[in-house]
Amino acid sequence: MGKDYYSILGVPKGTSDDAALKKAYRKLAMQYHPDKNPDNKEQAERKFKEVSEAYEVLSDPEKRQIYDQFGEEGLKGGMGGGGGFSGFGGGGGGGGGFRPRDANDLFAEFFRSFGGGGGSFRSSSFGGGGGGYDNLFGMGGGGMPGGMPGGMPFGGMGSMGSGGFGGMNGHHHQRRPKKDAAHEMNLECTLEELYRGTTRRMKISRKRLDATGQQRQETEILEINIRPGWKAGTKITFQEKGDENPGRIAADIVFVLQEKPHPVFKRDGNDLIYTHRLSLADALCGAVIQLQTLDGRPLQIPMNEVVSPQVEKVVAGEGMPITKHPGQNGNLRIRFEVLFPRQLNDQQKMALRQVLPTH
Repeated sequence: MGKDYYSILGVPKGTSDDAALKKAYRKLAMQYHPDKNPDNKEQAERKFKEVSEAYEVLSDPEKRQIYDQFGEEGLKGGMGGGGGFSGFGGGGGGGGGFRPRDANDLFAEFFRSFGGGGGSFRSSSFGGGGGGYDNLFGMGGGGMPGGMPGGMPFGGMGSMGSGGFGGMNGHHHQRRPKKDAAHEMNLECTLEELYRGTTRRMKISRKRLDATGQQRQETEILEINIRPGWKAGTKITFQEKGDENPGRIAADIVFVLQEKPHPVFKRDGNDLIYTHRLSLADALCGAVIQLQTLDGRPLQIPMNEVVSPQVEKVVAGEGMPITKHPGQNGNLRIRFEVLFPRQLNDQQKMALRQVLPTH
């Protein structure tokens, strides 16, 4: 399932109550905001982003439904063809599935949403003039009743006006760097791999910025867990794994699943199509079709009925796994190519006229 958003927010699994989610996010966002943790800023920022991502998903009924059913993988493009749920996410836009919003933007919007125009906590309440997050977290006593870390009251949030964050547009809320365009790479898989599921490890080389801001080359192994039944076009996104360039956010690396042609089967959605060649005698008198499934099982299908080129034999449950419904498979559809004799002698023609119906 990937990340457990419920555990990250500290709420019971399946929680949908808006007030409970807001309370949990408000507490953790204030606790882990990087400006509140100057001595451990990197770790705090990582936790702050996780909390923001969890709240963004669980507070949105549509995203929460997808997450509950398919997990993080389903949200971020793992499910279905054509890039999964590409309409989700405030920060990512189209083709790569859900991408979390910028954590600082979500934080600012969350607390602005409590404003009603009353303006009870003006900018000056944060230590005199627009000091941004530093003032917000560094107030101390300041005459404000306790409740939130840094002296900010839980009860007072409802009366915050538009000036409540004073310095929100100050130096801590400058324009975010732009993100480089995603790099897409094809990932070819055999039909057997897509039937069983597999793990692929892809070695990438990219440029990273060191502590001095200089670029250095490094390699990394990305592990891709391919689930049984994934279709061609499925996108697997590794966020910000591209080159790191000064003043830019690293690009996402996106692997696009491609299906290699198979010598026996052709895929049609969740179904497999197999074309069987048989003689006219077998088409008229019956035969047993023998083939091997994609997971190596021998399969025997008796054909007792008369076969014509238009006939399609359906074997239920012998198609591809259905990713959205584990344990279920599509169908195997057998089509026929009847081999007619090139010529008949008079004796054969006469014998056939005697046994075959003329109308």
